Amino acid sequence: MNRPFSIYLDLVRFSAAVLVYLYHSNQRFLSTELLPASSFGHSSVIVFFVLSGFIISYITETKENDWRVFMASRFSRVFSVVAPAVVLTLCADALGRQLYPAIYAGYPYDQFALRLLASSLMLNETWLISVTFFSNVPFWSISYEWWYYVAFASLLFLHGRTAWLMFIGVFVLLGPKLLLLAPIWWLGVLLHRWRSLERLPAPAAWLGLVLSVVGIVAFHRLDAEGSAKALLAELIGAELHRSLTFSKFFLSDYLLGGLVFLNFACMRVLAAHAAPLMKAIEAPVRFLAQYTFTLYLLHQPLFLLWGAVLRGDPGGPAYWLSVTALTFVSVGIVGHFTENKRGLLRDWVLHALRTHWPDRAAPR
Repeated sequence: MNRPFSIYLDLVRFSAAVLVYLYHSNQRFLSTELLPASSFGHSSVIVFFVLSGFIISYITETKENDWRVFMASRFSRVFSVVAPAVVLTLCADALGRQLYPAIYAGYPYDQFALRLLASSLMLNETWLISVTFFSNVPFWSISYEWWYYVAFASLLFLHGRTAWLMFIGVFVLLGPKLLLLAPIWWLGVLLHRWRSLERLPAPAAWLGLVLSVVGIVAFHRLDAEGSAKALLAELIGAELHRSLTFSKFFLSDYLLGGLVFLNFACMRVLAAHAAPLMKAIEAPVRFLAQYTFTLYLLHQPLFLLWGAVLRGDPGGPAYWLSVTALTFVSVGIVGHFTENKRGLLRDWVLHALRTHWPDRAAPR
């Protein structure tokens, strides 16, 4: 991966996390006015899915080509943040509900054992069951991605019938919701593996980039998501549509995923032309990007907690800005001790795997 394109992906990753924050914090107890750019939350998750598939395919070809290294790296990447997020969500919700219970009215606060177990095992979205982890609504997408990692690894590191049985077993276990969004994640894998895309002529790449940007803008201006959602509800019925929870947007998600795929494919060719700009912004982008996962997974319980602590006036910007500032500071502190220290967890898991399975994985 060329360096300018890597910087671009980090910029997109952090920007998508901020858009998800804007989407969730666009609540009337924080601000009586609608926040700008606050309607792109689900779209940003689709960007994450394509990006995740690309990165996973890239790293397994370049450095994580041993199954033990891959599993240790993925486990540490996910659970270095998930484990603290589970604890902090429980603590933040317990305190926030005591201080300002009204703002938690729409979030579940029951069946503690079930919610804790499902979230710890990444089984929040199994078949047509949705187990929300208290106020931490964004948790759902992590349970999707974790199983996409497992499915990808089964095809990459296992052989023959065993590989396909494991791959199919993942989707049989998790059900249709995981399956419906899987093609979007695999678009990222396709982007990395389709080598001829790296040789796109510059004029074609510029045209594709413009089309992707125009398409993404039109997608949101024309409310393609709302139209596709209404069409699907009419086709399958309101009850089944509601049971699909976050996968019920899959028709429009495929379109958006294709536009993101086109954007990334073209920017991989064109990013080198912006090398001076990318180099100039590299330091702050890399710094911010290392907190992306923590920001994504902790922002909702944190802004609710700080909103409950401050109890400000939503009629002006000061309350939302103060809550946002405290949320971002909290993310920085937590991320410093979790996400940025995941190498320690990775080394421990890798040592354990190599101790119990010392033989080198067979060639793929």
